[in-house]
Amino acid sequence: MPRRSTEEWIRLSLRTPGILIFGMVMAPCGWVLDLTATVAPNWRTLNNLPNSPSDEFLQQGIWDICRTTTSSTRSECNQQDTEYFAQEIIPVAQGLMVASLIVTLIGLAVAIPGVRCWTDRPNWTVAGLGGLLIFLSGVMTIIPIAWYTHILTEIPSGSSLADVQVGYCIILGYIGGIFEVLGGFVMFIGIWRCCGGKNRGERRVEEVMGQFNHQKPPPRRVDVPSLNRARSSASSSVPYSKDSLDEDVSFPRAKSPAARSVNTSYSGRPYDADL
Repeated sequence: MPRRSTEEWIRLSLRTPGILIFGMVMAPCGWVLDLTATVAPNWRTLNNLPNSPSDEFLQQGIWDICRTTTSSTRSECNQQDTEYFAQEIIPVAQGLMVASLIVTLIGLAVAIPGVRCWTDRPNWTVAGLGGLLIFLSGVMTIIPIAWYTHILTEIPSGSSLADVQVGYCIILGYIGGIFEVLGGFVMFIGIWRCCGGKNRGERRVEEVMGQFNHQKPPPRRVDVPSLNRARSSASSSVPYSKDSLDEDVSFPRAKSPAARSVNTSYSGRPYDADL
């Protein structure tokens, strides 16, 4: 039998490695958050608008602007603001956010065949490439989100008196981008075997074979005393004799009554009492 090299590895189980499960869970969650941040018109909020009621405010996104009030759930969207949409960040954010959504879907489509758990071992190269695409999609989400947040107050708002606040799309975009970056990075490191193969759920063949070849110490022998009594010399099926019973008794036995003698030769005449 040829000697195995030290570079041969073996899977401990047929379950999908944890790093692949982590990436396949984080990536869809991040994609949903990025989709919400892309289509929702709330990258920033403008309060205290001039010539407007005090409860009215504007919600500005990268695709639309909506006017709403705190006392009503209805919003008037498709508000025109040429100066706002003329800012350089708006077309860049539109392109990167849409590209991020598409790249995430491509990354998932590539990673799924490599992560399949019905084979002995995953295709680490394919799964790693899918993780790389997911990682890049997260970066493409964080870039416009961070840029927009950096110049949040510098983007024209129509009035210097307006109160500018961060919208919920910025928060969702950050969380979604971080999810994709972490999930994609963890899947990508599966291309390299590190941490002694634990990242892949593997161990060296020699290490596993060494555990099987290790002999366990023999079990300790325990002597149990025999409980069988010595049989009598007589060939009897009873394992004790009458004498042994008499010896074991520590109190006097009652004597058995003597047997009465019956005179069968009596031929006298019976009396009335006998009847």
